[in-house]
Amino acid sequence: MSPLCLLRALTFGALAMLAAPAHAETLDKVTFGTNWVAEAEHGGFFQAVADGTYKSYGLDVTIVPGGPNINNGILLVAGKLDFYMSANTLKSFDAVTNNVPLVTVAAIFQRDPQVFLVHPNPKVTKLEDLKPLTIFISKEGVAGYFQWMKNEFGFSDNKVKPYTFNAQPFLADKNSAMQGYVTSEPFVVEKQAGFKPTLILLADYGFDGYSTLIETRRDLIDKKPDLVQRFVDASIIGWYNYLYGNNKPANDLIKKLNPEMTDDVLANSVAKMKEYGIVDSGDSLRDGIGAMSEARVASFFDKMSRAGVVKRDIDFRKAYTLQFVNKGVGLDLRSKK
Repeated sequence: MSPLCLLRALTFGALAMLAAPAHAETLDKVTFGTNWVAEAEHGGFFQAVADGTYKSYGLDVTIVPGGPNINNGILLVAGKLDFYMSANTLKSFDAVTNNVPLVTVAAIFQRDPQVFLVHPNPKVTKLEDLKPLTIFISKEGVAGYFQWMKNEFGFSDNKVKPYTFNAQPFLADKNSAMQGYVTSEPFVVEKQAGFKPTLILLADYGFDGYSTLIETRRDLIDKKPDLVQRFVDASIIGWYNYLYGNNKPANDLIKKLNPEMTDDVLANSVAKMKEYGIVDSGDSLRDGIGAMSEARVASFFDKMSRAGVVKRDIDFRKAYTLQFVNKGVGLDLRSKK
């Protein structure tokens, strides 16, 4: 995820949030692992801890930050965590492919924040315009969304160079594009290089997978559906409050857990999430944050299977459930502005 936090990644492992309520014995203890160090892209979860939302739902939640040397996804599979913040729908399909009993129960990001950054050029304004350029993409990106770009838009491997989460090769080559998250890399480039890059959001071109998912084990769904529902509902409320309310409690907690985080970075990330409808757009406008639909997942699976990213014969419906979302939770908290 965001390389903003790579400057000094947390090395003390799983840090518990010091938010245990006074009567913790009456609450259900829950552990939730993120997939990176604390940042605004996880803000709603931190908000629900910091402002007492989880507590009001009868939960004593400990958030376990991820990082470059921490694999919270494995801890979820091993039963060491109750919930995990998975990156995207492709990860959910991978779980099905490998017979891992994990299920997505909510999709916090309605739009995948994956973008390409381009040097300002009036001739490069849309995805197809990137074809003549050198494109810096990570190994994971090449194995995932770039296969879709090849299949749908005719991109070629011979223009790809490795992206190592360092913007300097992109900055040095005006005829290049670089992958990034709309909430992070563009801000870094603008500060470092003094120009505002052109952004091409893959979601605008049909890359319609969900991102920042709440994932859990199938056995927890079967044994404790009420706990799952309360965690999902409280997380949704946390996200509404983070985006549209006073998010200082969450940001203070994020900075405590990640000392390299700054107020300007947090403010930029929140602004971009709103501007591009990353969290609250599409189906969430009607069904609430976290919304998912069968048609949307089926559409994404069809695209990824045609591109050869996932096998056509897997039962992708095992990757998710709509049991806990689309209930309109928190809609009254949305900003009227």
